[in-house]
Amino acid sequence: MRTERFVISDRSWSFIEPLVPGKKRDPGATGRDTRLFLEAVLWRVRVGAPWRDLPTGFGEWNSIFRRFRRWAKKGVFQRIFEALADDPDLEYILIDGTIVSVHQKASGAKGGPSIRPLDAQKAD
Repeated sequence: MRTERFVISDRSWSFIEPLVPGKKRDPGATGRDTRLFLEAVLWRVRVGAPWRDLPTGFGEWNSIFRRFRRWAKKGVFQRIFEALADDPDLEYILIDGTIVSVHQKASGAKGGPSIRPLDAQKAD
């Protein structure tokens, strides 16, 4: 697992850590590595892969999925988003159409599809 490719910097983690459950002072069981769990969630979102395709370096995919569902139901991700949305230094994390380019075939470039409808074919 190449940790240098992780997304959450130490600075970002210092903002996020107080907002997440699983700290030593919290009641109940705590996860092994909350930061690694968040990296797994972000990896899945970036790649668009199914949960089952998580690299094993993140841990057991089903455990990560179940933890993700618990956090989603408790509103943990919403709380993190709302806390970080006001920090202008973290704007680079947001990705939208203004900074992501589309492949030329998807943007209506010259050429279009090579398959033509039946009624467009010439009669022999």
